Amino acid sequence: MTIRVLLADDQALIRAGFSMIIGSEPDLEIVGEAANGREAVELARSERADVVLMDIRMPEVDGIEATKRIAADEDLAGVRVLVLTTFENDDNVVLALRAGASGFLGKGVEPADLVRAIRVVAGGEALLSPKATRGMIGRFLGQNGPGPLPSPEPLAALTEREREVLALAAHGLSNDDIAAKLYLSPLTAKTHVNRAMTKLGVRDRAQLVVIAYQTGLVRPGDPLP
Repeated sequence: MTIRVLLADDQALIRAGFSMIIGSEPDLEIVGEAANGREAVELARSERADVVLMDIRMPEVDGIEATKRIAADEDLAGVRVLVLTTFENDDNVVLALRAGASGFLGKGVEPADLVRAIRVVAGGEALLSPKATRGMIGRFLGQNGPGPLPSPEPLAALTEREREVLALAAHGLSNDDIAAKLYLSPLTAKTHVNRAMTKLGVRDRAQLVVIAYQTGLVRPGDPLP
């Protein structure tokens, strides 16, 4: 199956470079290029993109607001956003993850890693660079407070095992890692993760990590359970 990719960056040279890399892959297709967030949202809808590579700093509508609009649009529920950033420790990346992004990439990413990241996110297995992302979320929440908590009712709906799996996912463990830690099969671990996402109403693992920190289930500096 071909993965439809949309590029959103206000620098034409960066779009051209990514387009060349992505277009050379037989299972990836560039379906549009946007110079600002407004165009990104419009093209995501009109071109039915699977993955949007979204720059943060763009004119008119920035990448964070564009990500919010995509995440809030039920017609775009299948679209995954990968944030592009010059600095991977940028707190704006955390804001983008909270807005609904599935992960992030540094603009200096190696071509092979870029292609792999697109495939991973398109397959629904986000989060990218989980340990780095977890560190940023922990630092951001430590500096700015936990922010608004989700309703306690969805959290109460999680089973003890689902809470355990959520905590491990927030520490950056993959489904295979969680399975090994809890002596489960990888399929069972994935099922628990998917059920937690459904009950909490989130799109992917990135939002699971954010919720785990927002609710205090996992705190910055906590050791691996």
